[in-house]
Amino acid sequence: MSILTADTLKPIAIGAVIFAALAFLPSLVDNYYMSLAISVASFAVLATAWSMFSGPTRYISLATVVFFGIGAYTVAVLGELMPFALVLVCAGLVGTVIALLVGFSTLRLAGVYFVIFTFGLTELVRQVVSWHEVNVTREMGRYVFLDITQNDIYWQLLALFAVLLLTGFILGRSRLGFALRIIGEDETVAKHCGIDVTRIKIALFVLSALFMTLTGAIMAPRWTYIDPVIAFNPMLSFQVVIMALLGGPRRLLGPLLGVIPLTLLFEVLTANFPNHFSILLGCVFMVIVYLLPNGVIGLYEKYRPPKKRSHTPNSTKSGETPA
Repeated sequence: MSILTADTLKPIAIGAVIFAALAFLPSLVDNYYMSLAISVASFAVLATAWSMFSGPTRYISLATVVFFGIGAYTVAVLGELMPFALVLVCAGLVGTVIALLVGFSTLRLAGVYFVIFTFGLTELVRQVVSWHEVNVTREMGRYVFLDITQNDIYWQLLALFAVLLLTGFILGRSRLGFALRIIGEDETVAKHCGIDVTRIKIALFVLSALFMTLTGAIMAPRWTYIDPVIAFNPMLSFQVVIMALLGGPRRLLGPLLGVIPLTLLFEVLTANFPNHFSILLGCVFMVIVYLLPNGVIGLYEKYRPPKKRSHTPNSTKSGETPA
């Protein structure tokens, strides 16, 4: 049976109208709010892509900035050598290859071991890139001079987010999405059901990493100068995790509910408490985990009133047996 039925096409059409309206935002706001909109759009893609893998599998990944940095550095290296569209393709390919290597190496791990590995992977990649810059290119960092405006970055991120939501929407209604939910509940049961757990987790991890890599590549022209500290800042991974957890990582639009308020909060903290940002970020993380372990959506689902049963004229009365 086709996934795209009349019932599923309706939310897709509504979403298309909303994204079309958001496309006119650059003509309505000034540069500051445009910069803020870019931050919201980039975090929306990253948090939703993170939830696409970590939501159903319940694997906490701290490798977001690895793929984001790979995308940014690919643009820094190839940006002036080929058209930007082709650079994005190259960035996606590099991110996919790295994700495959990481997936085959680590997705047999579980729990805290996977978290530790992905956190260590960020530092490993940053050190490797730094070593290459110092010992091979003899320069630390690269300049990015591309004829791409702030509005162009916003539109590209908006289009990428639309593709991500459509992908997640279709995935959630497919057999693969059903298999992922079984894996998230109990991997042992999933294996006994004949599900190839490792292959499915790797496929989803690669898909998630692809969107993260493309986000980094699209965001690269926003900075004139990129070095390993900027591209592979581990703080980004924690910010994405906090946003996804606040909104609710097990629903497609859940991360967006965390992205918008926390992007605004981080903007205020960065402007007013730049030397204490890491400490305040940790405090926000603990508050969210303690008070909202299932996110805003989980809290809503817990306290929402139960749906009333609809009664039809032909409904069977209590005690009667249908003919």
